Parts: sequence; structure tokens; C-alpha cells
Amino acid sequence: MFIETEGTPNPATLKFLPGRDVMGVSGTADFASAEAAQRSPLASKLFGLPGISRVFLGGDFITVTEDGEQGWQALRPQVLGAIMEHFMAGAPVVDTAEDEAEGDFDPADAEIVEQIKELLDTRVRPAVAGDGGDIVFRGFREGIVKLHLQGACSGCPSSRATLKHGVENMLKHYVPEVRSVEQVDA
Repeated sequence: MFIETEGTPNPATLKFLPGRDVMGVSGTADFASAEAAQRSPLASKLFGLPGISRVFLGGDFITVTEDGEQGWQALRPQVLGAIMEHFMAGAPVVDTAEDEAEGDFDPADAEIVEQIKELLDTRVRPAVAGDGGDIVFRGFREGIVKLHLQGACSGCPSSRATLKHGVENMLKHYVPEVRSVEQVDA
């Protein structure tokens, strides 16, 4: 089994591509702690390594964030070994699916929300997945779109600029009802 590794805009995060589906089309999963990762044998195995602070599972990739203690030179081979061992054993990536929240919005704004979600799904999410992350819709109230950043995007130094100058400008252009975009933690 050959696993490719790519850097991300977040220097603490590496993207691992095992050459097979991780979450497939079933979505993504973001784990900010070992406790949160209990439903995922793969994420739990990765959190068992010293120095891991976050694990994100995408369609065909895994992003792992290190805590800055060991550095990637020491940690990378351990992560590669854990991922390879997991897939070679044929263990499931996640045991149970997590219910994806619809987000907080006024039902009267359902058509606007659908436009926002469509733009996020077709124009934004593929781009951030390329960098090892995801952006998830969490709400729309009074012209403010609330988004949650996951994976390499969470904690990335350039994420605020991406949200304000990229996502916000694009949404305002296509959906005049959007006034601004805010990052939320869940």
C-alpha cells in the first residue's frame, strides 16, 4: 500500500492520501480530541500516537494536525504506519455515522440557504478539500452566514482571510442577501 503525503496551508497539518476511499461520499468527520474520536477506529489509532492534536477524515484523504512537540520529521512515519496498519487490517474508518445538522436558519430563508449550500458544495468545499479541510454550513440569520472550518482549515493562519476575502465575497456576489460570513466553532 502506497500513501502519498501533501503539505497544507496550515504548517501543523499534513494531508495523507491512502489511494482509496476514507469516508467516500458519506461526508467528512472532524475529531478535535481522542475522546471525540471514539466512534472512529482510525482516528482513535492516530490519537494513540504522541503529539496528535486533530484528525480529519475526508472523502479520500486524512489530515492530521500535530501539537508542535515532536515535529513532522519524527511523527510522519508513525502516522503513515498507523494508517497503513488500519487499512491492511480491513477495520472500519468509523463505526457510526454522525447526524449532520441542517443549520440554524429561518424557514422563510430556505431558498437562500439552498443557494448558499449549493455554492459552498460546488465552489468552496472542493477547493478546501484540496488543502485537507472542509467548510460546513451552520446557519444563516439576518444576512450573516455561519460556517465551521474543519481539518487543515481549523486553526490555519490563512483561514480568516479565506473566509472574508474568498468565501464572503463570492457568496455576496451570487446571493445579494448575504451581508457577511462568520466562523463558528461547531
